[in-house]
Amino acid sequence: MNNKEFGKQFELRTKQFAISIIKLSASLPNSKESNVIRNQITKSGTSVGANYREANRARSKADFANKIKICESEASETVFWIEIIDELNWTESKKIELIILEANEMLAIFTSIGKKLKL
Repeated sequence: MNNKEFGKQFELRTKQFAISIIKLSASLPNSKESNVIRNQITKSGTSVGANYREANRARSKADFANKIKICESEASETVFWIEIIDELNWTESKKIELIILEANEMLAIFTSIGKKLKL
């Protein structure tokens, strides 16, 4: 698979991830504390895909590298919030397992892409 095909497939994957984050967020209990985390995870989890789409439309290699670093950062933050939700037992662990696996895989992919871009 070439880079363009990978990019298109990974854009779809990051969009599906955003949808799963929104569904997870909507399932959280209704309290002041959970509302804070709901907002944080929704922002970071949906930002992964939005920034990756922007990276694929970058104006330069430097712009691409910068946007990939943002994706990496947002994926890492999302993993953090998922771990918090899991440790607080705010949702079923089975719901969390697949989402955290996907978040960690995306984080690894963005980290790998970022390392390959370093000159």
